[in-house]
Amino acid sequence: MIEISSKTNDHFRRWADLSSARGIKKHQEFILMGEKLIHEFLENPSFRVKAEIVNEDLKSLTMTAASLKGQRIPVFKLPKALFNEIDVVGTHFNLLVLEPKEITPLKEGAKPEGLEVISPLGDPSNLGALARSALAFGASKMILTEESCNPYHPKAIKASAGALLKLPLYKIGKFTEFVAANEQIYALDMKGENVASFKWPKNLRLAIGEEGPGFSGLKGLQRLAVATQSVESLNATVAASIALYSYSCAQN
Repeated sequence: MIEISSKTNDHFRRWADLSSARGIKKHQEFILMGEKLIHEFLENPSFRVKAEIVNEDLKSLTMTAASLKGQRIPVFKLPKALFNEIDVVGTHFNLLVLEPKEITPLKEGAKPEGLEVISPLGDPSNLGALARSALAFGASKMILTEESCNPYHPKAIKASAGALLKLPLYKIGKFTEFVAANEQIYALDMKGENVASFKWPKNLRLAIGEEGPGFSGLKGLQRLAVATQSVESLNATVAASIALYSYSCAQN
């Protein structure tokens, strides 16, 4: 076990940088946080584990995990004060430093297969919540636009309850350019056909817009809406969950 006691340590400085999308991209690492998420992950690791971080009250999990047997994973012990600076979502549990997977570009001209969710969401918590619902209601993949936040941001993974580690992820360029070049894209908007009565096709792409601007000014989109009473609109991820549930029911 390697002990670190200074903020000037290169490892600590790098981990501290992983609380931002910029840092994750720069270092090609992200930190998995959360007791339940880590126990689930260690049952069937789907990402390369680069290190484990503990404090004086925590015992290493990677040293005894059957799924990691034979792998030499460095374990770093930090004082609680330094550990808490890395544990940005406040889990007070072991942290795993993982290597992110390269997100595959969506093949040009590819037709939708099942329900594909397009997300330009820049807020990590919103992206995570959307991914959680997408996985729960049978989406085949999530397509991240150029505007989307990094799916390996700690707040995104926490909000997704680990769904972002399981859902197939693809990337495209700017959303407006993708819309102009593709058909079969439905946008969840305040003005559109009610999802409750919509005849859901098996294969389609459903775009979720940022709250506020939505899809104003975009042409060529087929629009769907979640009907509401007494309020003008719902939170984007709440509306998306309702739409995804509606799709799921239509397929069963």
